[in-house]
Amino acid sequence: MNYQRYIDWADDRIVEDSRKVILAFLVVTVLFGAGLGNISTNAGTQQFTTGLPAEEAFEEVNTKFSPAFSADTGSTQLIQSETNVLAKPAMLRMLRTQESLEQNDDLRVTSTSSAAAIVARELNPSATTTEAQIRTLERSTDSEIDAAVRNVADNPQFTGLLSNDFNRKSAAASATIGVVTHELPAGLSSGSGQGGDSPLTDIQRQTEFTVDTTGAGSLTVFGAGILAEEFSNVVADSLILTVPAALIFILLFLSIAYRDLADMALGLGALFMAIVWTFGFMGLAGIPFSQMLIAVPPLLLAVGIDFGIHAVNRYREERENGTDIGRSMRITTDQLLVAFGIVTGTTVIGFLSNLSSDLPPIQDFGYVAAVGIVFTFLIFGVFLPAAKVELDRLRERYPIPTFSQRPLGSEGSRLGGVLRGGVVIAERAPVVFLLVILVVTGGAGMYATGISTSFSQDDFLPPEDNPDWIESLPEPFAPNDYTVTETTNFLDEKFTSSQGGDVTIYVEGPMRSDDALEQIHRAGEDPPDSFVREDGRADSTSIVTVIMDRAERDPDFRALVSRNDHNDNGVPDDNLEEIYEYLLSSSSRSQALNYITEDYRATRITYQVEGDASDSAVTEDAQTVADEFRFEATATGGTVVFQAVSDVIFESAIVSLAIALSGTAIFLVFIYWVIEGRPSLGIVNVVPVIVTVALLAGTMRYLGIPLNAITGTMLALTIGLGVDYSVHVVHRFADEYHTADLVTALDRTVRGTGGALFGSMLTTVFGIGVLALAVFPAIGQFGILTALSIVYAFLTSLLVLPSVLVVWSRVTNVWPGDFRSLSRRRSVLPGDDD
Repeated sequence: MNYQRYIDWADDRIVEDSRKVILAFLVVTVLFGAGLGNISTNAGTQQFTTGLPAEEAFEEVNTKFSPAFSADTGSTQLIQSETNVLAKPAMLRMLRTQESLEQNDDLRVTSTSSAAAIVARELNPSATTTEAQIRTLERSTDSEIDAAVRNVADNPQFTGLLSNDFNRKSAAASATIGVVTHELPAGLSSGSGQGGDSPLTDIQRQTEFTVDTTGAGSLTVFGAGILAEEFSNVVADSLILTVPAALIFILLFLSIAYRDLADMALGLGALFMAIVWTFGFMGLAGIPFSQMLIAVPPLLLAVGIDFGIHAVNRYREERENGTDIGRSMRITTDQLLVAFGIVTGTTVIGFLSNLSSDLPPIQDFGYVAAVGIVFTFLIFGVFLPAAKVELDRLRERYPIPTFSQRPLGSEGSRLGGVLRGGVVIAERAPVVFLLVILVVTGGAGMYATGISTSFSQDDFLPPEDNPDWIESLPEPFAPNDYTVTETTNFLDEKFTSSQGGDVTIYVEGPMRSDDALEQIHRAGEDPPDSFVREDGRADSTSIVTVIMDRAERDPDFRALVSRNDHNDNGVPDDNLEEIYEYLLSSSSRSQALNYITEDYRATRITYQVEGDASDSAVTEDAQTVADEFRFEATATGGTVVFQAVSDVIFESAIVSLAIALSGTAIFLVFIYWVIEGRPSLGIVNVVPVIVTVALLAGTMRYLGIPLNAITGTMLALTIGLGVDYSVHVVHRFADEYHTADLVTALDRTVRGTGGALFGSMLTTVFGIGVLALAVFPAIGQFGILTALSIVYAFLTSLLVLPSVLVVWSRVTNVWPGDFRSLSRRRSVLPGDDD
């Protein structure tokens, strides 16, 4: 396969038609720039749960067990914290706040509830309005109120609104929750995740303002709308903090790498062009910007900076030898277009491996990043060289200021001496060194098997307390005031009791079948460890508990149930349709429809779970219970959905790693067979990447960084980024090995390519490392891990790879001149003597 003619064609366009190339790229930039205005945003956890079976079941539960034709509603929590929220003054504050909210038409309040309202109704059953409840409490004595609190202490609706420290004897608790229900002007998803724009946001912010103006300082407003707003704000604040910092570091290290103002301007312009093309493509393709995609610009910068420094540095090497502009660039692009193409191919494979994930945001990330890398290849492989040619031709005609044009790592420089450390090891003890690396890699890989996996709202929210230096930043860098994390931590602390939550079993089947209710009843026997027990059975609510509750209060219904209960366990097992019809025609209709559909084709059972049970244990136990049903049953609920996402993240990380590694290896073997006739070089190329992945995975466990929605992509991305460094070394080595001995080829490689890699490594490590400043925790972790992966890739490429190449040369018995010599043909470049 003679690919060289295509490289020659590109060389001609870059050198001979440089102005046309520049103009074409600028026109395309304008076209992509038009798409920037179409970019939308998508934030929060909801985007990750879409499409999962547990989430689909959760959606069906919320849809089927809501009142038919009811208005869309949303709820706001009023969190009250005082010395004793059950004292008369505190309860009056809560009720007066409820009353002020009910009177504000803009808030579209349909109902309010609180522990204070329950106590007031206990004192006066006819106090059905908030106004009447306030009057009742105002007229009651403290001792009467305390007695009423003790009377309702067995009511789970009452205790469910109180903090864990509720003391029945002293009628005291330090916190309580009131609930305000709003009718919404637009639909609101009832999924388990939150994020994006929410119709509740404006209402809840108005609610917050109203509560503040009433002087109820002990009350905090919380809800899905506020949560959604902070999910979005954290993305914007992270960008505002990290982008300027990244620019500062990039400018600093690019100035060191280029050491020439005009060259640096070209590099920065190309980076800007890559960002515009990528995000313009997103806008034109209708791909929303999510938290996952915050990582795309740094990744493009990492590869773009690497390409730019390599192109300019390689060109300077030829220019330093006295070669003219056109011939120097032909030699540069003749070599680097191949290297850049290999890097692009392997990096794209690493990114596209994320398409194997079942999570749409991770798929979008892989797709956008892959497209962006292709754009980066075109811009830095074609546009930048053409612009550099045109710039240097202008320098010959005009007095454009020129600073240092000496390549990094040139012979005799201090940097060059440091970089050849790997060559020294390779000369003296390559086999021993590789055996040590093998042990370290194996140990790191084994240690990494203990990496944890997580998926929670905390991954998408800022820390409760930002560092002082962030809080002291001036506008526009100062972040928003975040309250959600503090509120959620308070709720976890105060309201997480032995009953830590619930899970739902969604059952679809003929609920008229005689054994339908018996299946539900049997499922509660001998419950798993994570389920709360009550009298030896699982603590649950279902259509069975609704029937039992109605039977206790209604003699006629009790007789009906008894006639159709053949085994006398209180659960009817005959004429179930008649049982259901009685319930739906009684005052228990709304309660029954919370657990069974009107067509009697689906039901749900809610089980209480222990507060100290892990999400994985709860999910596994819920699935075990669901499997006991003869009908189709699905375990669902917030806990199950989030655990399902966590499981998918882990599976995606492993699958994408396997795809990226195998795909990269196959690609490299093929490419080196085509360009050098030595497919074994492809395997050599992968060795430092494997070491890098193992070291990074071990570091993740050591630092306590879990595989979450963001960091779950890191292992595959490490292959995509790490192979960048090893490809440059191997390809340059193969090129030098055509005409030089083994040690000389290695020496030239680490001095020339190693110098460019060093400049690229410093720039990208600090440019991406600034993501650690993000107020979005998962992105901060992503930045740290990406920076570490680049450092590891740099070190393994310059320290490990020389020894691997030496051993490869011995094993394959390859010597200079044995190559197919297709990648570099100075003797046939235009301007050479034939």
